[in-house]
Amino acid sequence: MKNIYLSILALAASLTVLSGCIKEIFPQTSVVTKDQVADAPGSTDLLVNTITSTLVGQFTYSGSDTDANDFGLPTFYLIRDVMGQDISYMSNNGWWGAWYKAQGLGPGTASAQIPWTYYYKWIKNCNIVLSLTGEEPSADNKVGAGIARAMRAYFYLDLAQMYGAKTYTVDKNALTVPIVDENTTTKTAAQNPRATNEKIFEFIIDDLDKAEVLLDGYKRSDVYTPDKSVVYGLKARAYLVMGQWKDAAKYAKLAQEGYKIMDEDAYTNWETGFNTPNSSWMLGTTYKADDPNILLNDADSSWGSMMCIEINPETSGCGYAANYGDPFLIDRHLYETIPATDFRKKCYVDFAIDEMDEAAQIAALSAYTKHPEWILNTGSAISQYGDLGYCVGGLNVKFRTAGGEAGRDNQYIGFVVAVPMMRVEEMVLIEAEAVGRESEAEGKALLEAFAKTRDANYVFGQHNEAYGNKSTSAFINEIWWQRRIEFWGEGLATYDIKRLQKGIIRNYEGSNHAPNFHYYSETTPAWMNFVIVQTETNYNLSCTNNPEPQKPEDASDKPVTSF
Repeated sequence: MKNIYLSILALAASLTVLSGCIKEIFPQTSVVTKDQVADAPGSTDLLVNTITSTLVGQFTYSGSDTDANDFGLPTFYLIRDVMGQDISYMSNNGWWGAWYKAQGLGPGTASAQIPWTYYYKWIKNCNIVLSLTGEEPSADNKVGAGIARAMRAYFYLDLAQMYGAKTYTVDKNALTVPIVDENTTTKTAAQNPRATNEKIFEFIIDDLDKAEVLLDGYKRSDVYTPDKSVVYGLKARAYLVMGQWKDAAKYAKLAQEGYKIMDEDAYTNWETGFNTPNSSWMLGTTYKADDPNILLNDADSSWGSMMCIEINPETSGCGYAANYGDPFLIDRHLYETIPATDFRKKCYVDFAIDEMDEAAQIAALSAYTKHPEWILNTGSAISQYGDLGYCVGGLNVKFRTAGGEAGRDNQYIGFVVAVPMMRVEEMVLIEAEAVGRESEAEGKALLEAFAKTRDANYVFGQHNEAYGNKSTSAFINEIWWQRRIEFWGEGLATYDIKRLQKGIIRNYEGSNHAPNFHYYSETTPAWMNFVIVQTETNYNLSCTNNPEPQKPEDASDKPVTSF
């Protein structure tokens, strides 16, 4: 693929508008100038739509339909979550192996290029809109400018957490990424140093302050574009990372208005579970039936292919998770810490089923799916990976195929799913943590109220020994445990490990992590600090980089016996 110097986002560069998408053409041909775009009827609305419509569905990184990890924003959920301990990834050489193994993450690799390509293209889309709408948008352009600012803050908040080697509360002068806005020129981009935590969070909050005003009164038709409640949610996220507890609690509370946390039926629903927006989703994105990620490569280059295991092996036979032996499993120790009375445990197949005979397995798997024999097929496909053997224990049924039985028989229907980007449950837990940082008794009350919606028998403290390192209090450990279970597979794991300065434990007795990758680290591992792609540092002479991550040693011969 072409190495693209993506942070040069000067608006003197040309735009090509095709089918509602902004595409970069190398060399530049069929150009449309900024003035031409501004004068075209409906152009601003089209460009605003591009900000959210290109989050999924396109082969943005490579342009090749055979790159199965090139399917948009949820790509980064998996990248971030497999770097930790809560997901076991069985494939020896699969699409997510570099991040799971902490190998091949250097600045000259595709692993470095993928996030840089995606995030700075998305930021460019926001910058184009903001250059057209200006500092004082007209009445017709206020909402578009508000959406652009909210989404730009979303992207930079992700980048700050992925690339920051130290979190804000540890060192506000630690470096993150270069800031590129609508005023950046080719000349300034060539000498654009990485922003400190303090500077980038000032930029994020400024965008969100402006978005809050611009989106006041805006009534959206669906959850696929941000409104003011999402701005509040992003502020809650940002202030939590910054350790500004009062503001985090304030905005988390404001963000909850009008939403309802999922009950058991919504959370574990066999038809709509985590594939269809509901009353708890604050922001989401969705694949469409005509997306390249769905139409090409048998729809295998999609989120559904990676996360949905209920696909008929006879009528379809597709799907990396369902049929190719590359599913994502919940960490066994984490699973075993979930009480039987917590309904979220139903989202993962019981490890005990692996020890049953086939007839008993079919009966037991009927508690998770209408097609238990397909789950057995998934477990059998895993066995191709040598020492790992056959297993169904830990398979996730949290993320369901869409379209009912038709979707289960046909991946072109089943993989057309929506994916949450922000849920009200996160706001509830942010409020509980932020309040508890200043008054543990009050925070504990909020935490218990939430936990009992998942497990009526919840008792505070029952999970405090479940995590390994004791870098935080019993209260914060309980918050972390709830977040680990509630948002498994939703891309928050690495952020929490870095923010709470947690370690990694994969090397326990009975671990279901892949052999040779039973890592153990008492401190937050350096492999969680993304490195900046080499093309950026080659052309941006003021941009430094994080150290290249080094593969840790397997610790299988030293399993932990106590958590």
